[in-house]
Order: sequence, then C-alpha cells, then structure tokens
Amino acid sequence: MENFDSRTVLNVANVEIPGRVFLAPMAGITDLPYRRICRAHGAAYAVAEMVASQAQLRTSRKSQERFNLKGEQAPRGIQLLGCFSQDLADSARYAAECGAQIIDLNCGCPAKKVCSVASGAALLANEDLVKELLEAMVSSVSGPVTLKYRTGTDEAHINAVRIAKMAESVGVQMLTLHGRTRAQAFRGEAEYETIRQVKQAVGIPVIANGDIGSGAKALQVLQETGADGVLIGRAAMGNPWIFEEISAALDGRRYVPPSKKAVIDVIAEHTEAHLSFYGSERGLKTIRKHISWYFKRLDLCTDYLKRLYEENTPSGLQQALVRILEDELPDSESAMAGVLFPLEPKPHLPHHEESKDEKTGVD
Repeated sequence: MENFDSRTVLNVANVEIPGRVFLAPMAGITDLPYRRICRAHGAAYAVAEMVASQAQLRTSRKSQERFNLKGEQAPRGIQLLGCFSQDLADSARYAAECGAQIIDLNCGCPAKKVCSVASGAALLANEDLVKELLEAMVSSVSGPVTLKYRTGTDEAHINAVRIAKMAESVGVQMLTLHGRTRAQAFRGEAEYETIRQVKQAVGIPVIANGDIGSGAKALQVLQETGADGVLIGRAAMGNPWIFEEISAALDGRRYVPPSKKAVIDVIAEHTEAHLSFYGSERGLKTIRKHISWYFKRLDLCTDYLKRLYEENTPSGLQQALVRILEDELPDSESAMAGVLFPLEPKPHLPHHEESKDEKTGVD
C-alpha cells in the first residue's frame, strides 16, 4: 500500500502548512485551548471556529473569543460565515489584523440555523453569490483565502467541480471538500469520487473531509482521491491523539498509542487551559462537553460525569477528574491501545446536547 509523508509541506499561496492532517473548524469545540492540544499532537493546521461576519456581531464576547489567536503557532486560520460581500470583506480584514494568515469561507455547514439565513451550505445553490463573496474576500486581504464546502445542494445538484474551478479562477488558494451534500447533513456515508474529480480539475491544494476516523481510512481516502491532505472533524472530539495515529499510518510507521499517564496528562492540561481561557464560572460548564467526549472515547462509565458536573471549583473538578481517570483507565499499554484505537473504529461522537448554538458547528 502506498505511503504518504505526513509532513509534506503544503503551499497555500505564501503560507506553508507543515503537513497533511488538519483539524476541522467546529463551533463550540475547536476553541483556542483545544486547537493547541491538537496541534501538540500532530495536527498540522487548525482553523478557528466559524465566526459570523456581520459587523454588529464582531465585538460580541463569542466572536472575540473566536477571533482570539493569541499565542497560537503558525499557520493561523479563521473561518468566516456570511452571505454579504461587504461584511465578509470587512471581517476578513479584521481576522488578518487579529493574526490570521489564512481566511476561510464556510459554504459547508448544513445546520438549519445557518442555512435559514442563506449562509453555509445554502450558498451552494447560488454560485454567482459564492463568486461575489470570494472575490470580495480575496481583494480585501493580502493573505490566502480558502473555501470549505460540500459536493452540492442534493444528489440532483452536484456542483462541486464547477465551484472549484470558479473559486480557483478568482484567487482562492485551497479547497476543502466534505463528501456529502447539504441535504445529507451527516446522514449516510461520505463519498470521495467527487473529491477526486475536484482534485483533477484544479491546480490548488484540495483537502478531503468526511467520515475520516482512522489512519487506515485517511490512507484510503488519499489514495482514492489524490487529495493533498485530510481534515478531521467529529473523529477528533475527545481524541486529540488521532492526528498522531493518522500521521503514522500515512508514513507507514507503527503507531505507539499514549500511555495511561500521557492520556491523563493531556486531559488535565486541556481542562486547566479551558478553565483559564473561559474563567471559572463559564469554564466549569463549557468543559463538560469535552469531558463527556473523552469519557465516551475511553469507554468510561458516564455515571461518573454527574459527579464531576457537581464540582463547583476548578481545583475540585480537576482533582476529581484525575482521580477517576487513574482509577478507571487500564494500566497496560495494549489495553489502552484497544480503548483509544479499537480494531472496529467507534462511530463519530454526536454533538453535546448542552448548547443549541453548538449544534450548528460540526461540518
């Protein structure tokens, strides 16, 4: 089986991305603390959560948190959401001022909340508008603009190749394509033939996305499509180690999963960084979804979550969390490997049910 060098540098105009394995932007999930964790474990690129481009929302607390790239290693990217060219041009300039080296347009989110305001995947039905939006963004910043999108509105309206050619013609420097239509949302299985066709049709980097949850699957998708890299979304929820696992598979290396201590250290580090970023009051609530995903990924009894959620101080939560992990995780390396990377990959984790807003975010 063909191997791929996971550390192959991808040139996105004047920005170098030092590898093929990316973390997807997911609202309410891939905040700055978690992006840092994933980058430390092999993600070559991690785009900030999608942020609304409307001027009146730019100074909101949520938007400011998403524009926050302080201390993030290069390359830094921000994904914008919107359907008005002036808003997107202004937001692209603002994102660049915040330190973004790459600005991405979201034409892939299928959530009703997003599509009902003619944004996200709803834009796929209006190619002329997509062109107008991309032209406005490209002309507003000196750095590269990229596009994240889906194969089409539905199976009867597959237009990914046409949009790819148009995007390249107006100066877009990289495409990321999810192998489903807007109508599919996350149902059924992603298909990769359209990604292959897009890769053949353009000369800019193309990144494959959709149902990539293991090293073997990443290798298969790159072989089938000829894509330049893979974007990992839901499979990274509660599993920052997946980037190391995929990189090893692409390189043809044997992957050594993290030890029990290493897993505990990462979860503790993530929890501490999250609480510091959001503050104690908010952080004790918003960290719950991440702890829940870690527990599901590690096959830990979710009954422990109720106990953790009752902790009302950062130190109390962190101490209780570490104690449970030390008591419940297996000690042997082989057992830990079986939990994190079973022979039959676990289904992608669903959204956390705590926040309605966050249900719009995974694409």
